[in-house]
Amino acid sequence: MHGEYKVPGGKLVVVDFEIVDGVIQDFQLSGDFFLEPDEVLLDINRAVTGLTPNSTLEQTAAAISAALPADAHLLGFTPESVAIAVRRAVTGAAHWRDYDWQILHEPPVAPALNAALDEVLATAVGEGLRGPTLRIWEWNAPAVFIGSFQSVKNEVDEESAAEHGFGIVRRISGGGAMLMDPAECITYALYVPGELVRGMSFADSYAYLDEWVLEALKALGIDAVYKPLNDITSPHGKIGGAAQKRLASGAVLHHVTMAYDMDGEKMARVLRIGREKLSDKGTASAQKRVDPLRSQTGLSREDIIAKMIEVFRARHGGVMSEVTETEYDAAERLVERKFSTEEWIRRVP
Repeated sequence: MHGEYKVPGGKLVVVDFEIVDGVIQDFQLSGDFFLEPDEVLLDINRAVTGLTPNSTLEQTAAAISAALPADAHLLGFTPESVAIAVRRAVTGAAHWRDYDWQILHEPPVAPALNAALDEVLATAVGEGLRGPTLRIWEWNAPAVFIGSFQSVKNEVDEESAAEHGFGIVRRISGGGAMLMDPAECITYALYVPGELVRGMSFADSYAYLDEWVLEALKALGIDAVYKPLNDITSPHGKIGGAAQKRLASGAVLHHVTMAYDMDGEKMARVLRIGREKLSDKGTASAQKRVDPLRSQTGLSREDIIAKMIEVFRARHGGVMSEVTETEYDAAERLVERKFSTEEWIRRVP
């Protein structure tokens, strides 16, 4: 069996082994990581040899950690990343380049239609009706996008939202509320088969699916890093946040909103940002919670999106494509029966 795992922000971990009589045999670890002293490589190989292929990530990582001598130095990888590579080998996980990626960047649509398209396109990927896809959102009106499990009254000042022209859209993924103005945000969604993140924990999959955008941001001069569970940040402040939904069709919806240009005062008036959240972020105001991409790059929103697409295609491949009429029709029906209804919007009042 063969498994690979590229550590987000780190190195490539590769494992090869056989399963004989229900246990791992002839385990070999390799990769472009750094390891001192050299003999530790054999210690890791011996630690995994003899384990059952059904061992959990925690059990495999614990066996490796227990085998490490006190003077061991692992640079660019961890016992946990070796365990992930093992699980990906056992479960038959796929890799980015195993797929023919489609990239969508189409004209603006209504905010609720964007939410519906996320569900429709992710479902289509899971059912094999379209290939794995990256979609850059464009929308024609401002909206507050709240997480699937958030309370409207706790998250949104509806009177202030109406005054500023913000509607309310509830998405199917969890996470927090986002004030999304078409000119002030960059939002993208990935619709991927579950096999791409098989063997990973939810936390690991977040960073794994966003590593390409960190590369794009770094190419623009931003020292971007991933802060678990789901934040993209820099030394100057938070840049954006991610959310996920695993669908019954087997697909994973992963979408991210990053602040391009932010009106902190407007955000504070429309969103009910609680004192506990501000305290948790170590900040005194909403203005300091998110640092716009424009201030860090000096580039237009369009230029940043172009760089993102360029880096994605260089790293994973992909061709520019379109949402089909059938997919648009399905999304519009979903808006009518779900995303625009008070029953859905206020399912958590």
